[in-house]
Amino acid sequence: MKTIVKKHPLAIRWFHWINFPVLACMIWSGLLIYWANDVYKITVGGKLLFKFFPESFYKALNVPFRLAEGMSWHFAMMWIFAVNGLLYVLYTFLSGQWRYLLPNRRSMKEAWQVLLHDLRIRRFEQPFLKYNGAQRIAYTTILVMGVGSLITGLAIYKPVQFGFLTWLCGGYEWARLEHFALTIGYVLFFLVHIVQVAKAGWNNFQSIITGFEVKKPAADTKTTDKH
Repeated sequence: MKTIVKKHPLAIRWFHWINFPVLACMIWSGLLIYWANDVYKITVGGKLLFKFFPESFYKALNVPFRLAEGMSWHFAMMWIFAVNGLLYVLYTFLSGQWRYLLPNRRSMKEAWQVLLHDLRIRRFEQPFLKYNGAQRIAYTTILVMGVGSLITGLAIYKPVQFGFLTWLCGGYEWARLEHFALTIGYVLFFLVHIVQVAKAGWNNFQSIITGFEVKKPAADTKTTDKH
């Protein structure tokens, strides 16, 4: 017999769905800023090996160079991102949800098992958990990345007023590089997260909307072999 299990509190769902479009908008506006001065490339002996956005990219997509617009959107979304993240952290610790999110001594082993399962190297029945080891590590990493983005972003935005943060990041150029690298990390997380949600199916996805998940009997779980 199927049972309904509570999974995500209302606050967690709100923080998730607010953060998703805000972060997406910050990535888009950050690209508008970067495209105005796309300095990052890989060269060896003066020969260009790789550039994140070559000239052909700009010509093919008719990329707009709207630096002022990008900065306006980026700084506006930054406050929502920061406040939402702060409230999320406070709620997580005050409510005790951190016990389900922070990695524990079993997380690395569970994450390895999840990776082998997803790669179809090893098949096993995964336990019905709120967050498995891979999710605990991923979500905690994203939280740390959010703090890093805020620090490096402030160091770039006001390198004189936030001189200590700029120094902490290794200087303005390093702060900008670190901010860019974190953005790449968010994009990769988005892609992996969407793929994982699609693989897990509707039952898993609707839990972040409704707050509950339908738990199937042990026999059904074994036959379907789903997350």
